[in-house]
Amino acid sequence: MASPAAACPFGDPASLASPRVLSEPLPGGGFVLRSADALQPHARCIGDWLEHWAATTPEALFLAERGADGAWRELNYAQVRAEVGRIAQGLLDLKLPAGKPVVVLSDNSVDHALLSLAAMHIGRAICTVSSAYCRLTQDHTKIHAILDALDPALVYAAEPSVYGPPLASWAARGSRPVVFSHHASEMAGALDFTGLAADETPAVAAAFAAIRPDTHAKYLLTSGSTGTPKVVVNTHLMLCANQQMIAQVWPFLNRHPLRLLEWLPWSHTFGANHNFNMVLAHGGSLHVDDGRPMPGLIERTVKNLHEVRPNFYFNVPRGFDMLLPYLESDEALARDVMQNLEGVFYAGAALPQSLWERLEGVARRVRERPLWFTSAWGATETSPTITSVHWAIDRAGCIGAPLPGMALKFVPSGDKLEMRVKGPSVFPAYRNAPELSARAFDDEGYYLIGDAGKLCDPDDPSRGVAFDGRVAEDFKLMSGTWVSVGTLRVKAVAALSPLASDVVVTGHDREEVGVLVFPSPAARALPADELAERIRAGLQAMRAEGGGSSQAPSRALLLSDPPSADAGEITDKGYLNQRAVLTRRADQVLALYSSVPNPAVIRL
Repeated sequence: MASPAAACPFGDPASLASPRVLSEPLPGGGFVLRSADALQPHARCIGDWLEHWAATTPEALFLAERGADGAWRELNYAQVRAEVGRIAQGLLDLKLPAGKPVVVLSDNSVDHALLSLAAMHIGRAICTVSSAYCRLTQDHTKIHAILDALDPALVYAAEPSVYGPPLASWAARGSRPVVFSHHASEMAGALDFTGLAADETPAVAAAFAAIRPDTHAKYLLTSGSTGTPKVVVNTHLMLCANQQMIAQVWPFLNRHPLRLLEWLPWSHTFGANHNFNMVLAHGGSLHVDDGRPMPGLIERTVKNLHEVRPNFYFNVPRGFDMLLPYLESDEALARDVMQNLEGVFYAGAALPQSLWERLEGVARRVRERPLWFTSAWGATETSPTITSVHWAIDRAGCIGAPLPGMALKFVPSGDKLEMRVKGPSVFPAYRNAPELSARAFDDEGYYLIGDAGKLCDPDDPSRGVAFDGRVAEDFKLMSGTWVSVGTLRVKAVAALSPLASDVVVTGHDREEVGVLVFPSPAARALPADELAERIRAGLQAMRAEGGGSSQAPSRALLLSDPPSADAGEITDKGYLNQRAVLTRRADQVLALYSSVPNPAVIRL
């Protein structure tokens, strides 16, 4: 077995660029990190990628999804380009009002991708809204507020049984076209997706030629956990520059086409701007995964992984956590899934080291060569990647080094360093929100992302940056000691492995830190007394490691129900919203600190 340090994608020693980082000290103890490599020229707009691959590799597979019969529906680059041209013509023929986006309400699909590419091909912004706003709730207040803020020119969804009711009750719908891929006749006035297409005319090419780098390509919504989401403007410049940055540090992208299986929602920057755009920019293929890291849906992902056998796998920690039991219990499945896999990429939340080691253990049992682990850091406002890991690492925690063209400023904030970012992939503004936009930047034009970071090696910036939590999430105990929520969460999940699917850190203005624990399936299988003793042992192990009261929870409460996506506790990317959980479960936080005996509370 080769050492982790020897891991590289495709067994290609030149597959990754060497990290070269410049550091500039600032007055007051801060500093700025930059890549030593300049950003190279990049595409003008998203459509340039599609035009290129449709001309150079027309027969290469681009998009695939399961049909109703269970077989894969596949489209190559030439077919996608032809469909995009026809749909773009249909959009032009509708004479939609200028400056208003095409809005998508439903999940990932080939039709979704075709409509998005067609809108952007003629300079029309696309906005995909999380399907959870329609799919997981009967209360349409929030989706109506979002639609009011977006003021769409056209609304698309897969079918009316789920997405029809919120549209029918939307007071501002008026005469806006509504398009469904299936059963459009069930909603009065709706258009069928196949009827949207028309024979392409030179008007499509003219609209395509008029696109400029600052043309709005997408509007993406922030999570909106505390109110109506912010609408983030993504320009063609942002998206194209970001893919060029990634390609410069991952040279393998230009030599080895990606083969991806993707469930990550296109309503978020990870699935849409990072993964989908990476496939398109480099002529790869993307199979739409109709599974998710949820009970009852993870089985679909397992089946799809077995059939597609991707060469890269992008996921959030919860996705890996739910997948691992299948890989650990079925060696034949693990061998098939790992057969072509060159890299595992995690983002969206910190990966507990225990999950890393379990994945590595599976790979070690079924393959000879090491598996490359990588990660990155970014935001909706940065389209998305700011830093990337483009070298071999042997444990979780590093979020990489700044990409070419990006400047990462570290500013002292309490006992942490707040990170701020500037570069061509940073957004220009929130849509129709000038005051909010102004507050998002400091006086030097750096975006205030709200995350903290630190150098993995204080003496060598090229070793990368470690994520150090959200500045706003951290809190003080009554003693005045700061609690780093992000760091402690990862530490607690690792200490309580494999019994905790995730934890929420408590203790704001209290004397002691506690954790609300979402039990894993392994935990639920244990007798109550044994489970309590093992959780207590995990807490004791954290205390034995030292670090003081801010890093050693003194109590835990086992939650009986899983996090609620409908209540905003878990996003459709699969990670916990700490603030939403604490708000919704305020009574359980009180119980955690109560002096009244409670069998669900485990104390040291």
